Amino acid sequence: MRLYPFRMTQSLKDLVAGQSECLLRLSRHVSSHIGHNRNFVFSPLSFHAALSLVTPGAKGCTLDQLHTFLCPGSDPTSARTNLADVYSKVTCSALADGSKLGGPSLTRANGVWLDKSFKLKQLFKTTVSSVYKADVQSVDFLRKASCAVRQVNSWVENVTKGLIKDLIPPSSVNQSTVLALCNAIHFKGTWAQKFDQSTTVRDDFHLLDGTSVKVPFMSSEERQYISKYTDFSVLRLPYNQGRDLMRQFSMYIFLPSSKDGIRNLAEKLYSGPEFLNQHLPTRKIPVSKFLVPKFKISFEFEGSEVLKGLGVDLIFGGDRGEGGLSEKVETEPHVTNGLTVSNIFHKAFIEVNEEGTEAAAATAVSMLGCSPMIPQHENFVANHPFLYLIREDMTGVILFVGHVMNPAVDS
Repeated sequence: MRLYPFRMTQSLKDLVAGQSECLLRLSRHVSSHIGHNRNFVFSPLSFHAALSLVTPGAKGCTLDQLHTFLCPGSDPTSARTNLADVYSKVTCSALADGSKLGGPSLTRANGVWLDKSFKLKQLFKTTVSSVYKADVQSVDFLRKASCAVRQVNSWVENVTKGLIKDLIPPSSVNQSTVLALCNAIHFKGTWAQKFDQSTTVRDDFHLLDGTSVKVPFMSSEERQYISKYTDFSVLRLPYNQGRDLMRQFSMYIFLPSSKDGIRNLAEKLYSGPEFLNQHLPTRKIPVSKFLVPKFKISFEFEGSEVLKGLGVDLIFGGDRGEGGLSEKVETEPHVTNGLTVSNIFHKAFIEVNEEGTEAAAATAVSMLGCSPMIPQHENFVANHPFLYLIREDMTGVILFVGHVMNPAVDS
């Protein structure tokens, strides 16, 4: 059987551009407010998917606010359909597992856990099951909260191949918890052009405080996808595609020219999909000196304040948002003021070495009642803080973003 690349219509391209705008805006806020002084890895796609699970049960101003954030550029009447389309027609295609065809191994899943005292409204249940392919399970948050937490966390750990553990803290769930919504993703890809471990060398990585640390750098004499600009360079490291012609994943490293230029470069990268798309390398060039550090990063945060800082506040209740999430459950026996989001937990992990990359992330929402100049040869020496992202190139879907401040530490 012959496979053909996924065909993107202009309308789908526009939807992905809108999604990318949201993902980059979200990444900029998390990066600058939470992860700016340390190593950072984040899956904006997982965060976006988990928040998208909230929308089928929202209404009124709360729904409008979610749609404006998650699907920028869409008018209110088409936002719900557009959000479903970008997930079901693009994201699902981009994130299909390609391991049997020699491409990256990719697992993604959505889950919904409902307290057994409640019943989901039919529209919400149908949407999360058919569009988001979510597994809906009944648990006892009211009387057996710790058991329910273990069930959710075990599901996340299983989807992420053991990389994300204890996503939801036991203390965050109590007798008021009604619903938990989760997204989890696991990615493992080998480089199309693997690094030879025998050529890995230890060298200095320069930190922002003026000191340096000795770390292992992967090296190569092979031609590389590099584009160079006045104050930064971009490297593309494609993952092995195998016979999977439907997808092509790549890691991109954005390296500032100055040792302390990462924050200025981050502002440009996260400004929108136009900057990203205009600066991706498209051709291989010879390299004189080529060094990329190995790194492993774990990162976690609670995202309520992140969303509030981005203007998404109605899901957390208050006068304007009260009742805005009431389209999820049929009955609310011990809830008098409707559903509200209490916490949003996110954990992510990435490891980059000579073989390739393994990365995973999970997000949980708990709810309570209530054009470059290319020289003949180029150096690319990533020996100071840089940005990176993992992207599916045929659709433009961004899976992971982050930055490396010190590859000698893993958090």
